Amino acid sequence: MAITTESRPNLDRVTAEQEADLRRVGITAQKGAFTREWAQRMGEDIEVAFADARQREGGAVGRGPNRYYVEIHPEQLRGFVDLVTHPWVASVCESALGPGYEIVEIGFDIPFAGAMNQPWHRDFPAPQETLNEHRYTSLAFNLTAVDTEEDMGPFEIALGTQFDAPDDRWKHEMFPPKELYPRYEERAVRKYPQMGDISVRSALTLHRGTINHSSKARPVLVLGVDAPGAGNAEHHDLAVTQPYWEALPEQVRAHLRCPVVDRLIPIVQKHQIEGLVMGEA
Repeated sequence: MAITTESRPNLDRVTAEQEADLRRVGITAQKGAFTREWAQRMGEDIEVAFADARQREGGAVGRGPNRYYVEIHPEQLRGFVDLVTHPWVASVCESALGPGYEIVEIGFDIPFAGAMNQPWHRDFPAPQETLNEHRYTSLAFNLTAVDTEEDMGPFEIALGTQFDAPDDRWKHEMFPPKELYPRYEERAVRKYPQMGDISVRSALTLHRGTINHSSKARPVLVLGVDAPGAGNAEHHDLAVTQPYWEALPEQVRAHLRCPVVDRLIPIVQKHQIEGLVMGEA
C-alpha cells in the first residue's frame, strides 16, 4: 500500500523538547505534519463514516449534547497508512511506549453547534504504572479536520494533571469532584490546531471539550496507541480485511494488533463514557 509522501511536508521525528513536554505537561504537538489537502480528505472520510454510523444502532455514542464519538476500521480512512507511518508519530510511540507499541483505536469526535462544556475528565482510569511509576502505557493522537477558532468549542486541557491520583470522591476514577475544578482551571490551556497539525497526549491528563458557540462542526480524528499489555484493545473492535492486510507495509503490520477478517462488520461503540452523556456535570 503506497505511502503518499507528498501529503506529509514535515517528516521530522519527535524532538527532545517535545518528549519533555509530553512527559511534563501531558501533551505536545507537531505543526504542519500533513498538508491541508490531506486533512480535507480526512474530513471527507469522517463525514461519510459519521453518516453511516448514525443510521445504525450503536454506531455513534453520545459524549454530551450535540457531541458524538465514532470508532471506525482503518480501511475507512484513506490516510491511515500515511498517519501511522509518519516519522513523528512512530518516534513518539517508540519513545513513550517502547518499540513494541500497539495501534488499538481509530475514530473521531465531533462537537456540533450547541455542544456544551464537558465535565473535566480522563478517558479511562489511570493504571498503577502511570500513577506510581509515572510511566505512560497509552497515547492519544488528535488531528483536526478544520481550522479551530475560538467560538468552535476548542479542546481544553489541564496541563500536568496526568499523574493526579484519584480518591473516593472521583466518579469511576475518571471524573474529579467540582471542588477540584479550580486546580484544573488554573492549569487549563485551550488548543487551536489548524488543518495538518497533529497532537499527542496522555488520555489521563484532565481535559474537556468546551461550548461550541458557532454554527460549525469541529471533527477531530483520534488514534489510540498502547504499550504492550496495556489492555485498551479490549475496549475496541479494530479489524482489517485480508487484502488490506496483505497490502499494508510491514512497518504497519508490526504494530497493528487486530483480527484479519473476510469482511468488515460495522463497529458497535464500546467506549461509552457514562459521565459525558449528559454534558456538563
